[in-house]
Amino acid sequence: MHEREARMALCCAVEPGSRDLAALVERHGAEAVWRSLLTPTSPSRWTARAHRLDLADVRRATERYRLRFVIPGDDEWPIALGDLAGCEPVQDLGGAPFGLWLKGQVGLSDAVQRAVSIVGARACTAYGQTVTTDLAAGLGGHGITTVSGGAYGIDAAAHTGALAADATTVAVMAGGLDKPYPSGNSALLQRVANHGLLVSELPPCEHPTRVRFLSRNRLIAALTPATILVEAALRSGARNTVSWASACQRVVMAVPGPVYSAASATPHRLIREAEAVLCTGVEDVLELVGPLGRRPAHRPSQHRTLDDLSPDELAVFEALPARGLVASGEVSLRAGVPLGSCLGVLDRLAGRGLVTQGANGWRLTQPPPGDEGGDNGGDQRRLG
Repeated sequence: MHEREARMALCCAVEPGSRDLAALVERHGAEAVWRSLLTPTSPSRWTARAHRLDLADVRRATERYRLRFVIPGDDEWPIALGDLAGCEPVQDLGGAPFGLWLKGQVGLSDAVQRAVSIVGARACTAYGQTVTTDLAAGLGGHGITTVSGGAYGIDAAAHTGALAADATTVAVMAGGLDKPYPSGNSALLQRVANHGLLVSELPPCEHPTRVRFLSRNRLIAALTPATILVEAALRSGARNTVSWASACQRVVMAVPGPVYSAASATPHRLIREAEAVLCTGVEDVLELVGPLGRRPAHRPSQHRTLDDLSPDELAVFEALPARGLVASGEVSLRAGVPLGSCLGVLDRLAGRGLVTQGANGWRLTQPPPGDEGGDNGGDQRRLG
């Protein structure tokens, strides 16, 4: 049996995330480990399943469902998955996958070259769904792939947002790709397969289990340099993906929610305890996952025109109305600036387009660009 066949056989006979077997494969190779499973003198918990395996049937199913099986060393194999071999276990699971089944026209390695994982609660709120969709679409507009788990809630919103932006998205499944789970997302997952990629380390016809979901999460976390948690209650499965991201030394980001929302309890805790970086939008993500040397993301300037005024200039400015005219002497009195100095200040303010002189006095011009609605509830008389 060759390496590829041995790895396919191990995927079929051994549960994903079996870190002891994964470590043996790293040391001795898949062929040797597979032979040991079939040896009566050294039985393993997986020996019975290994003897029952019909690998030819698995290969036929792979072809029938138009899947492909890739292993380490293939062009499509993401190097990042190798980090799973050395990271700390999470809930006693770990290890790099032996191989992966793929469905879709996109190459996996290419798809995750610039990618982030977005995960969260299945029972998400409208807020969480909207934020996730916008985030995935915005990242897609920058050529960044969204990786998620294909589930209801945040996962579905992440895939939907990426597809809306005509961007690549990858769904990592916890069962065989012949019938992706959940069935209620069948149409969405078919779109993902058509425009992106479905991924699983389980062969066709295998169904999801709780443990398989947990082991699947390690792939979502390892495939990308950053994982974003949008919504998760205190006891949420999405928290497990964050644990894997931390174990793999990946960036963890969390989107804040309303302070009263139980759905945002875990993101808030992660941010509070400095286990995650605050994420409020696409620019936050680009700053952290962009290439070294990338220019900082553009953010709207907080600078206002009035920040450049001297105390006397600001006092004169504040003494003028938005409507009507005030004589120079009255402006001097209101501002507490001597008349001679006040006239010079008025000239300077007029030169900067902040005040206008009429036949009988002075008044403010329109608010400078970017200064509208300052701290005065829309009072145009005060722009600072």
